[in-house]
Amino acid sequence: MGELEGSYRVLQTPGTRLGAQFNAGISTLEPGQSLSGNMIGGSKSHGRGLQIRVQGLDDSQEFFDIDPKALGQALLSEVFHSGNLIESDYFGLEFQNMQMNWVWLEPTKPIMKQVRRPANTLFRLSVKFFPPDPGQLHEEYTRYLFSLQMKRDLMEGRLICTENTGALLASHLVQSEIGDYDDAADRDFLRMNKLLPYQEKVQERIMELHRRHLGQTPAESDFQILEIARKLEMYGVRFHPAADREGTKINLAVAHMGLQVFQGHTKINTFNWSKIRKLSFKRKRFLIKLHPEVHGPHEDTLEFLMASRDQCKIFWKICVEYHSFFRLLDQPQPKSKTMLFNRGSSFRYSGRTQKQLVEYVRENGAKRTPYQRRNSKIRMSSRSIATDVPKQVSGAAMLYLCNKFKQKNKHTAPYPQLSPFNSKGPLCLSPSFQMSTLSLPGQTPSPLQSPILSEVGSNARLEEEEEGRRKRYPTDKAYFIAKEILTTERTYLKDLEVITVWFRSAVIKDNAMPEGLMTLLFSNIDPIYEFHRGFLKELDQRLALWEGRSNAHVKGDYQRIGDVMLRNMCALKEFTGYLQKHDEVLTELEKATKRLKKLETVYKEFELQKVCYLPLNTFLLKPIQRLMHYKLILERLCKHYSPAHRDHDDCKEALKEVAEIATQLQSSLIRLENFQKLTELQRDLIGIENLTAPGREFIREGCLYKLTKKGLQQRMFFLFSDMLLYTSKGVTATNQFKVHGQLPLHGMIVEESENEWSVPHCFTIYSAQRTIVVAASSKVEMGKWIEDLNIAIDLAKKSQDKSIHPFPPHIFLPPPRPPPSGSSDEVSLEQESEDDMNSSHTSLDKQTHHRANTTMHVCWHRNTSVSMSDHSLAVENQLSGYLLRKFKNSNGWQKLWVVFTNFCLFFYKTHQDDFPLASLPLLGYTVSTPEESDSIHKEYVFKLQFKSHVYFFRAESEYTFERWMEVIKSAASTTGRMSLMWENEGTKSHTLT
Repeated sequence: MGELEGSYRVLQTPGTRLGAQFNAGISTLEPGQSLSGNMIGGSKSHGRGLQIRVQGLDDSQEFFDIDPKALGQALLSEVFHSGNLIESDYFGLEFQNMQMNWVWLEPTKPIMKQVRRPANTLFRLSVKFFPPDPGQLHEEYTRYLFSLQMKRDLMEGRLICTENTGALLASHLVQSEIGDYDDAADRDFLRMNKLLPYQEKVQERIMELHRRHLGQTPAESDFQILEIARKLEMYGVRFHPAADREGTKINLAVAHMGLQVFQGHTKINTFNWSKIRKLSFKRKRFLIKLHPEVHGPHEDTLEFLMASRDQCKIFWKICVEYHSFFRLLDQPQPKSKTMLFNRGSSFRYSGRTQKQLVEYVRENGAKRTPYQRRNSKIRMSSRSIATDVPKQVSGAAMLYLCNKFKQKNKHTAPYPQLSPFNSKGPLCLSPSFQMSTLSLPGQTPSPLQSPILSEVGSNARLEEEEEGRRKRYPTDKAYFIAKEILTTERTYLKDLEVITVWFRSAVIKDNAMPEGLMTLLFSNIDPIYEFHRGFLKELDQRLALWEGRSNAHVKGDYQRIGDVMLRNMCALKEFTGYLQKHDEVLTELEKATKRLKKLETVYKEFELQKVCYLPLNTFLLKPIQRLMHYKLILERLCKHYSPAHRDHDDCKEALKEVAEIATQLQSSLIRLENFQKLTELQRDLIGIENLTAPGREFIREGCLYKLTKKGLQQRMFFLFSDMLLYTSKGVTATNQFKVHGQLPLHGMIVEESENEWSVPHCFTIYSAQRTIVVAASSKVEMGKWIEDLNIAIDLAKKSQDKSIHPFPPHIFLPPPRPPPSGSSDEVSLEQESEDDMNSSHTSLDKQTHHRANTTMHVCWHRNTSVSMSDHSLAVENQLSGYLLRKFKNSNGWQKLWVVFTNFCLFFYKTHQDDFPLASLPLLGYTVSTPEESDSIHKEYVFKLQFKSHVYFFRAESEYTFERWMEVIKSAASTTGRMSLMWENEGTKSHTLT
């Protein structure tokens, strides 16, 4: 029959991406035979039983009598039942095989066929599936076991971290075991218990940190441990050694978002589940087949070589299980045995999916008996439902706050009776609460450590070339302004191609768009695209002459750009009619996607392609937004030139022409940007219909913490011209937010209430339906929300006729742009907590049907907000061009094509690339010039930093350096009529909130 091959397909249907059922190979069960029934039957006694030894996560050991013919599930069920483990599907039993590798016990196979001598084998209970957020674990006992897994991983050297982070984790482990700090007790405990391989070295630091945890309960300690651990690079990572096609040694791992590739302990790539079509192995080769691109049938297959076929198969099985657990909505059903011969593996995942597990716990969350921690006299509560990292607030204080809230509002709005599992059950109070500071989930250290981005040749040679180029090319500021027109035009043309080439190909391929809509869309955008192709050629030729790349002997008249701009800005006036139709195009496209299922499917699938790096309908706004860019750049040129300069008059006339068109289309652009944002939110929100109702305007989105009986709980708020929505991010396959409440603005009152509730940055929102108390992450954030809410309430009150546009167009327009140099008042920002160290998420690790790098998701994870004026300002400040990049501890510089748009940097190897290889969402980052300690001895370098993640970028001139600093700062300041300004002295720095 030849060599067996295992394969696992991720079907190319929208249903699969949303988690629909599919079969992974041929089942070992007969048609109609249930898995649970088969397992129960297998566990019946048929004589003398096996004595099997199982070690728990607390290192205790227990023996189980199991039938010799029993399936693995029989032992698993006994262990889970013995431990009263409700969320059991996160766990498994592992044992060492003949090659001394830890492997998982398979539920559907007899134990005797997996383990040579079961009676002499030690099985150990371990966490098998690591969710990205410990808030997804409902049971306090489950979180306790997860914290013990972190303890084991620390000691075994799997959970790699800095010594300071290791000491912080150890201090919480000590608090959870022996309670509050006591010098003698701490020293005795640390002498008797090994928590870290380097424990003696950091023992004093552990005790110092432990002293800070006074009053922290064991449950709170567990959550702190998981919050710190889940942000580490190596959280839940289990290495499987392999080699790539060039023979380079690497390690493969699997996580909730997909497959990961490590070089040493550094993650160099992630392949998201949404990008993988099929996983398979053949002999020693492990194969990842990615989805083909839209433009053709080519399928990109990645191949890795492992030490043996057995190791290959072990890793393949783990991948199958991880994909099924985290990505499917329902457990895969068995496939009937209709084939006489089979060359593929029959393995499939046999447990509940994460979604099924969450639903089961909610529906069957019976109270458990209290449990005792090993080595601890601290008794645990029967159930804790805290879903945020607790702060140092006592249980009495929490009860006082909740009772005070109920008394205050008993005559106004009924306080909702909340339950940890549904809206009707009893509420179990957490002893304390916290507003935690979060970073994006996932532990990617850098989106720029992709092996593709690293293929740049000699760093030394690159630096020599750059130095030579700097000396050879012009240094006049006008040249660099002209070059900015060229570089941004290149990006703009690529953005037009997303619609004219790529999206057209997708809808034609599936015959998904009605002919009338095809004509409306492409007859409007094709002529614009063709015009800009010609314009880009002219710009490229003029810059070549200016630089001396061709006809080097020709000087003088070619060192200008005004004549090219004037000629083309005059020609652009002919396209005003096309641009005015974009309103209709966007509206009709949205209507058609709601009406036609096939078009909606193609639309959503296309948004997942690499080439569609932003929400699709944002590309339809680009032509009008580009006019604004021309206007701003020409204003800069006119300001630079003296009136006597030979290029001044042409630039001034070109500015006049483009300003005239821009003025005509300004109101249309405001409507389009608002409509685009509403449609984007409609796709990302569950539980709200018709968000794009006429007259509704988007104002602000962001993260606030809502006071509930469970404490302060993270919610995403959306302010519109007529209502305020608040939502939570659930465990869904589509990365969407679920609406919890909808408050009309009519009659709403907003008041600061920090003193009343003793919660920092707290304010109360009174509405006709209910009263809610919320807290912002900082005083600045609170000010933004209160100001926008009051303006919106006031304007809604004045607008009696609902058909009238409730907002004058100027109310939520971007504020005047700040001066380039820091000359305004400073506003201090909150410091990150020590528990947030080593946390970041900078790449598209959670791409599903809803992008994880849209502003709403970044706001959620980085605890901030963004207004419509911020969106508009960010659109104005787009930029692209080549930059040299340097990591914090690396030598040499790497040249990358960088595009800045939508609060994000996108990285390409060259400007010809069709799609970005990595991205860096900037909210939360600071941008500054390097300090002395950074040892950067180059000109025009700026520094980007988010917590421990540092990047250095080097521009080619003073002008381009200032432009990059300016656009990143202005677009990310998210001011909304409240400025966050830079430091006046020394390092120029600004937090991108």
